Amino acid sequence: MPILVPVAPKSIEEYRPIIGDAKTDEIIELAKPLQGSRVLHLNATSFGGGVAEILHTLIPLMRSLGIEVDWKVMEASGDFFNVSKQMHNALQGMFIPWNTSMGETWKSVNRANADTLDGAYDFAFIHDPQPAGILQALTEQGSQMAIDTRWIWRCHLDTTESLPEVWDFLRPAVQLYDAVIYTKEAYVNGSFPGVEMAFIPPAIDPLSTKNIELSPDIIRDVLQRYSIDPNRPIMAQISRFDPWKDPLGVVDVYRALKYEHRDLQLLMVASMADDDPEAWSFYERIVRRAGEDYDIHVLTNLNGVANLEVNAFQRAADVVLQKSTREGFGLVISEALWKGRPVVAGAVGGIPMQMANGKAGRLGNSTADFIEHVGELLENPGLREEMGLTGREHVRENFLTTRLLADHLRLMLKIQVEPAEETAPTSAKRRTGSRRRAA
Repeated sequence: MPILVPVAPKSIEEYRPIIGDAKTDEIIELAKPLQGSRVLHLNATSFGGGVAEILHTLIPLMRSLGIEVDWKVMEASGDFFNVSKQMHNALQGMFIPWNTSMGETWKSVNRANADTLDGAYDFAFIHDPQPAGILQALTEQGSQMAIDTRWIWRCHLDTTESLPEVWDFLRPAVQLYDAVIYTKEAYVNGSFPGVEMAFIPPAIDPLSTKNIELSPDIIRDVLQRYSIDPNRPIMAQISRFDPWKDPLGVVDVYRALKYEHRDLQLLMVASMADDDPEAWSFYERIVRRAGEDYDIHVLTNLNGVANLEVNAFQRAADVVLQKSTREGFGLVISEALWKGRPVVAGAVGGIPMQMANGKAGRLGNSTADFIEHVGELLENPGLREEMGLTGREHVRENFLTTRLLADHLRLMLKIQVEPAEETAPTSAKRRTGSRRRAA
């Protein structure tokens, strides 16, 4: 049975001093026609990834606007998450030996969760490939919930180079949705006839523990707790340990720069999520690559690193890296920019849209690019400060959670079923139901 996730309350009014009166009032007006609507968000895990971070803010804000929202996570075994991680990698272009057994594992867990999914909802947001088969399972069961609910699949991945056999396997499940959200239009693989398409970048919560302002004393205390010298330069990559983030390449960048910057420290931090068994393999490889260099700090939530510590690490860094070779968006970039830190990142996916046309950081395509750009920033504190100020304002205008909230409200208003449509034989709702029954 999908598990209900508790969230702490938040109010849209808390964000008024950050985004201003006009944007706050616009959000309140957008929500009025949706007050009383019942909404489900369903994903794979309640912590350890960007989706979970987004939902911990988005859901209480929707509730503060009078919308009834549940957040549930799938109930699944380790075998399922091994398969779903392989699916995730394949959808982003990695070759994997996909087979029928893997597909059946994915389908059976989606069916089991659909069997026990309770509650009546007007809208259901299903996040990423792990639970994407929920609607297909409900449709095959002839469930009224499949017809009565407006279903939205939110894909946080870049699927343009997906392994064909995996995308062909997933696509029929996605085609059943009323709407599909991608981060950007360029990520869409093929077309979805009859499906509403929306392009909504993710965003960060400026009032979360990870992003609130911290005093210099708190930052210094956190660094000293982990034996990091606050008086020496720091380069940091705070991101999942997986092949797409090239963590081993980050160590190589550090090693190359260490010859000229003898005091340089490298900080690598990740949260080990339930749905990412591959992370442990990369953790071990990073530690082996680091060897006995005590200026390389490899930390996880199992070392007591939580959101406050991540906040302090990002604020303490002279340069933040995101050496991604493929990236749906990369929330950690907006997090660093919000804290006034310059970023050097891979020129892939949703990263360039966060970099303010190169005014908030540098983009690179190779280890050599990263060595050059990080070196430039380490040697130029004035440039670091200038980029940090530009990046913070760029995030304020484009990548705060209030903008994400407004985009979700607009999509819900666009696809909602008006009461008058309930009896109309050609309503969108009835057309959707017929399409699903036929499927």
